[in-house]
Amino acid sequence: MKKKIYIAGAGGMLGEACYSVFKEEFELKCTDKDVNENWLEFLDFRDFDKYKEDVHRFRPDYLFHLGAYTDLEYCETHQDDTYLTNTTSVENAVYIANQLDIPLLYISTAGIFDGQKEFYDDWDEPNPLGHYARSKYMGERYVREHAKRHIICRAGWMMGGGPKKDKKFINKIIKQLATGTRDLHVVNDKDGTPTYTVDFAKNVKLLFEKEYWGLYNLVCNGETSRREVAEELVSILGLTDEVTFHEVTSDYFKDTYYAPRPTSERLVNKKLNLREANLMRDWKVALKEYVASYYTEYLEENLYTEKDTVTL
Repeated sequence: MKKKIYIAGAGGMLGEACYSVFKEEFELKCTDKDVNENWLEFLDFRDFDKYKEDVHRFRPDYLFHLGAYTDLEYCETHQDDTYLTNTTSVENAVYIANQLDIPLLYISTAGIFDGQKEFYDDWDEPNPLGHYARSKYMGERYVREHAKRHIICRAGWMMGGGPKKDKKFINKIIKQLATGTRDLHVVNDKDGTPTYTVDFAKNVKLLFEKEYWGLYNLVCNGETSRREVAEELVSILGLTDEVTFHEVTSDYFKDTYYAPRPTSERLVNKKLNLREANLMRDWKVALKEYVASYYTEYLEENLYTEKDTVTL
């Protein structure tokens, strides 16, 4: 008999990856307030009574709490909604998991650090700069301090889900290129670590199989910057000779991206390495696979002409 996982907030890029990685071996119930897939059912996990009732009815063996607001500017200007979604709903999840005596998965972020160090391992002390980071860190703390059994995974610069679900850097660059833009303005003062959602979900699966409860940095291997990621993406797409990069500071985008962001949010998977449980690949390998797996059709329709012969 298959074990059961309740995945709350499964409508985004990470939910899509978890669904694809876990669906064969587990019975899943996936919910979100945005029902954008036929395998999703409606639930707003901010409603504690309905969240509790729905999870109890399914009687899962594990509870995955994935959803959060990740738009930093929205979080700065809608603080009550942010804490309701990113913090108190996590407390809901902890209460429900403890009541059912099941393990809880919570997703934290590299953004909870202040950027004063070049790299952060699993034991570095967070110091969140803005309301997004603070709301996520308070969720992380609550899980650490109150959940009986838990796995907390800190993700980096997420990439996954493809044209429909990816609201992050990779999709923004690809869509700029698809509209004909060949001059890219990319910041030179932000360092981090990409995180491919599919690799992330596979590594989460291993942690649950091993019952390695606790807190883990969970990012792709290899250090990088926004500029280097953009250059690698352009190279994968075969557009290196066509694209001109204009190096700018974050101030160039300050009217659009005004929420505070750390200069460095590079994570290292120290605990995963020590436990010999690090399945994460180099970010360049993961990026190439991501583009090939999720964007081939989109690129053929929107970017490449018949004479282009780029093999993804």
